[in-house]
Amino acid sequence: MGARGRALGLLLLLCPVQVFSQSCIWYGECGIASGDKRYNCKYSGPPKPLPKEGYDLVQELCPGFFFDNVSLCCDVQQLQTLKDNLQLPLQFLSRCPSCFYNLMNLFCELTCSPHQSQFLNVTATEDYVDPDTNQTKTNVKELQYYVGQSFANAMYNACRDVEAPSSNDKALGLLCGRDADTCNATNWIEYMFNKDNGQAPFTITPIFSDLPIHGMEPMRNATKGCNESVDEVTGPCSCQDCSIVCGPKPQPPAPPVPWRLLGWDAMYVIMWITYMAFLFVFFGAFFAVWCYRKQYFVSEYTPIDSNVALGGDTSDKGETSCCSQLGASFEGCLRHLFTRWGAFCVQNPGCVVFFSLVFIATCSSGLVFVQVTTSPVDLWSAPSSQARLEKEYFDTHFGPFFRTEQLIIRAPNTSTHPYSPYPSGADVPFGPPLDKEILHQVLDLQIAIENITAYYNNGTVTLRDICLAPLSPYNNNCTVLSVLNYFQNSHAVLDHEVGDDFFVYADYHTHFLYCVRAPASLNDTSLLHDPCLGTFGGPVFPWLVLGGYDDQNYNNATALVITFPVNNYYDDPEKLQRAQAWEKEFIHFVSNYKNPNLTISFTAERSIEDELNRESNSDVFTIVISYAVMFLYISLALGHIRGCCRFLIDSKISLGIAGVLIVLSSVACSLGLFSYIGIPLTLIVIEVIPFLVLAVGVDNIFILVQTYQRDERLQGETLDQQLGRVLGEVAPTMFLSSFCETAAFFLGGLSAMPAVHTFSLFAGMAVFIDFLLQVTCFVSLLGMDIKRQEKNRLDILCCVRGANDGRSVQASESCLFRFFKNSYSPLLLKDWMRPLVIAVFVGVLSFSIAVLNKVEIGLDQSLSMPDDSYVTEYFRSLGQYLHAGPPVYFVLEDGHDYTSLHGQNMVCGGMGCDNDSLVQQIFNAAQLDNYTRVGFAPSSWIDDYFDWVKPQSSCCRVYNATEQFCNVSVVNPACIRCRPLTPEGKQRPQGGDFMRFLPMFLSDNPNPKCGKGGHAAYGSAVNLLGNDTSVGATYFMTYHTMLQTSADYIDALRKARLVASNITRTMSAKGSNYRVFPYSVFYVFYEQYLTIIEDAVFNLGVSLGSIFLVTVVVLGCELWSAVIMCATIAMILVNMFGVMWLWGISLNAVSLVNLVMSCGISVEFCSHITRAFTVSCKRSRVDRAEEALAHMGSSIFSGITLTKFGGIVVLAFAKSQIFQIFYFRMYLAMVLLGATHGLVFLPVLLSYIGPSVNKAKIRATRERYRGTERDRLLNF
Repeated sequence: MGARGRALGLLLLLCPVQVFSQSCIWYGECGIASGDKRYNCKYSGPPKPLPKEGYDLVQELCPGFFFDNVSLCCDVQQLQTLKDNLQLPLQFLSRCPSCFYNLMNLFCELTCSPHQSQFLNVTATEDYVDPDTNQTKTNVKELQYYVGQSFANAMYNACRDVEAPSSNDKALGLLCGRDADTCNATNWIEYMFNKDNGQAPFTITPIFSDLPIHGMEPMRNATKGCNESVDEVTGPCSCQDCSIVCGPKPQPPAPPVPWRLLGWDAMYVIMWITYMAFLFVFFGAFFAVWCYRKQYFVSEYTPIDSNVALGGDTSDKGETSCCSQLGASFEGCLRHLFTRWGAFCVQNPGCVVFFSLVFIATCSSGLVFVQVTTSPVDLWSAPSSQARLEKEYFDTHFGPFFRTEQLIIRAPNTSTHPYSPYPSGADVPFGPPLDKEILHQVLDLQIAIENITAYYNNGTVTLRDICLAPLSPYNNNCTVLSVLNYFQNSHAVLDHEVGDDFFVYADYHTHFLYCVRAPASLNDTSLLHDPCLGTFGGPVFPWLVLGGYDDQNYNNATALVITFPVNNYYDDPEKLQRAQAWEKEFIHFVSNYKNPNLTISFTAERSIEDELNRESNSDVFTIVISYAVMFLYISLALGHIRGCCRFLIDSKISLGIAGVLIVLSSVACSLGLFSYIGIPLTLIVIEVIPFLVLAVGVDNIFILVQTYQRDERLQGETLDQQLGRVLGEVAPTMFLSSFCETAAFFLGGLSAMPAVHTFSLFAGMAVFIDFLLQVTCFVSLLGMDIKRQEKNRLDILCCVRGANDGRSVQASESCLFRFFKNSYSPLLLKDWMRPLVIAVFVGVLSFSIAVLNKVEIGLDQSLSMPDDSYVTEYFRSLGQYLHAGPPVYFVLEDGHDYTSLHGQNMVCGGMGCDNDSLVQQIFNAAQLDNYTRVGFAPSSWIDDYFDWVKPQSSCCRVYNATEQFCNVSVVNPACIRCRPLTPEGKQRPQGGDFMRFLPMFLSDNPNPKCGKGGHAAYGSAVNLLGNDTSVGATYFMTYHTMLQTSADYIDALRKARLVASNITRTMSAKGSNYRVFPYSVFYVFYEQYLTIIEDAVFNLGVSLGSIFLVTVVVLGCELWSAVIMCATIAMILVNMFGVMWLWGISLNAVSLVNLVMSCGISVEFCSHITRAFTVSCKRSRVDRAEEALAHMGSSIFSGITLTKFGGIVVLAFAKSQIFQIFYFRMYLAMVLLGATHGLVFLPVLLSYIGPSVNKAKIRATRERYRGTERDRLLNF
């Protein structure tokens, strides 16, 4: 009996275990939980066979249960509910099959497992009376789900890397109820089972353990890693969705190591050592020569005269070289030609002036055809440049990039406030602009802007008429990128909250915290259940609408960003002007908007151009004063007044005005001639060329007039003969400088940079015409003015004769000439002064070379604005608050085959795609955002399309009879899956299937049941061809990181092209011959800086080369003279770079134009001195340098230096920062460096290493003056 009792007891113990392992906890659905969600019915019996109509569902959802008689703890309706509830995870996680397999395991075991009672424990129930049968049933209201911790971790690990292409984020960021970075296995499952998420019908409490606990056996099914295949059809997850497949994370190349020597910058050390070595050698040689001269040539009591030791042989005896003879012949030809021409102009002033005026009128009349380029694209980007061609390609295939109106809003009078989540949790700080009252005020402002009405061409224009509406015509709401779009731009939704008299369970804080994690969600899954998706049908990414936060704590934002994208109409001027009219009203409205609680920085697409125009208009007065100062100085300085009573007789105001008018006429002629042939003007041409030609032309005027004033008329010589002789003496040097500049500028026109190209052409033509008018019209006017002066007629009032004081017009020397001749030249060329000059200038050159590579490249866009511009404040806020840069589109050109598996794998980023595909390489670049400047993973239309078209998804459906698209929101039994639920149907569509369903995807609007609809996100990303039969060009969009400085923009462009070229090269190796290129709206403006150094070297090198060749020819094969002159000009240019570094002037198109211009102006400072030195017949180099400086220095100083200095100083008072930096600073440096090198360094250099005298020229000169009282040259 005892044994039988023990056996019976053992049987009783085993029976419950057996019943327990085979029993269910529910079966079928009962009462309504909320909305259309129902509780399950409590059931404790064994699993029941599934009706055959449910076989397809169980095969689709839980194929592991499809065996024997398919006995489960769920009926067909529960399976259908499971399928409906899994649609959202399916759309985002099915791109990684193993991830979705594990997730399905979790839910299939929960819903249908025949062993439910092992791991499910019902904790709360309630009775329910079925209204159809009046039977009393029991609702399962709460239960515990025992899940193996290892299973949960494995499921999370398989899913954590899965991307959501349309939202540039991880999929778990949309499915975990928190940021993907803070999501883990535990809180993800807890969130999915929380009834407050809007999906679960009742509360399910997960309990994680790998060991049996409380008599329950946790569910620990086998899992699949993301690098494992689920079955024979599907492969492992892609590299983009599974970091294990990728291997180690790519690492950026190490930054270049700074070149340093002895702990200092290497260039500093090298140039310092070089300079010290130069000083040692130079002064060593100097003292050696000094000692040698003292020992062999003079006594210790005699002053040292450098002419003795260093003088050249100036005797005209001996043989002359062929080059010397050729030079003398060329010099003689020029002198003879200009002498005869000058005499003709003086003899026939009326004829010359008349034909000059006809020439000016003919050329200037071309101004009626003038075109002014104001488009920044045309100004900074060459039509054939890569960025310009890529922009045109993008605009042609996808439409032009939209116009942007943007506000950055702060709340300076509001403080941070804490939010306490219900029922528990740490306080969450919310930044000042996220205060509810502030948000209401910002929403009022936003709505007011949307209601702005502009008037254009007798009609009205509203934002809705011009805005970007991606779902039009189904949804005409404008795209407004604003945090208030999380609240559907509604005060009511912003005020929506759920609570009771004691607690607020959910309010706008709750909704905000959810939406910044899941901006594409149509249900925030809190108690509010409000959508996050913008009213325009697209997601509003938090990094685009919030600013001033740290890391990804968007709740700490200190600024709100509101952006209104407006359609651009490059090809329709009428529509473009309508948009600009609305923008004008927008600017006026925001400028006058007053709210003490808000600080607003803003801009519109037209703002920069408007402010540039306002800046130009405001600085017109400053520029006019600048030119007026120069004109007044020229008019007064040309005359040589010998007494107060002869002021109006000896003055040359009218001649000075005529000279200035000739200079301006040459500019007008240049503009007119190029306008005839359709070359448009630019603002740089209008602003810079008058300054340049005035410098060149005035210098020649001063040389001609002052040479005449110092000349003494020979016996028996008439006025026309004298002026002809004077012109013959000075015209060659005028010809040298003008022809050098003309050649340099015309060759500079070879530049590909539009600003430099246009400037060079106009400048070269203006300088050439100016020279022609000076040696024709001005010579005639000078002769007429001298006749007036000889007849004692008043200047300006030429009909009035002044008192005859008995003085005749005679040669005289001005005070400035006497200063240069008697004081300055001798002092500069003293033996002790010359070494100091060389040492100082070589030192400055060494410093400039040391900092040459440190000059910044680019143009800070804020510098283009006036100091008082509202755009300046916007630029400041832009750099301070924004976290995302401009969008960047990686464009795959037309022709790629998307219908083949091979072609798809080269592009896509999901399962089965190549690890080096287009999307994957952009994804890899985003992981190195600090290096590549690519901030986020790309939105991939092709990957979302594959998820959308899967048979497991409910997104892609067609009407059975017509095969037309059937939206998921349509409830109609005639709607069937696009593709069958078979192994073949689960594979990607290829061939005709690919093109059949793609147009449906691109026209499908996202909704709660299908968030993958591509209309809003990809409507413009895919260019369909041939009546939707093939795919043309497509793009994959992401964003740059925040770009603040020109260096950031340049680096972003360079790195984006690097990424694109790597993609192109990879695809080419696999048989695709179509290029991938990046496009962003700023590329056309910053591309020039990729080659700005090469362009600068090319332009300046070509200019110097042309100056050298012209100098060699015009000076009659004086090769060494040309070398010295070009070396001095090169020193000026290098020192200009040193000044740019010291004064914070960056290298860009504006400064490069100024550098090219400084090259031309430097010719004026150097060529006259150099030529005067070469034709001097003095005994030594020092004497020749002294004579050249004495006779040319005063004209250069008064003609260029003083003229320009007066006008430049006025520019310092301009409101424009560009004028202050690129014109005042660079012009001042240009004039000061040119003057110091031309009037200080060059004479000293010539005194040391100047060329020997040309004996043939000496003979010709002495022969020319033989028999006269002049036995030396005075006027070169």
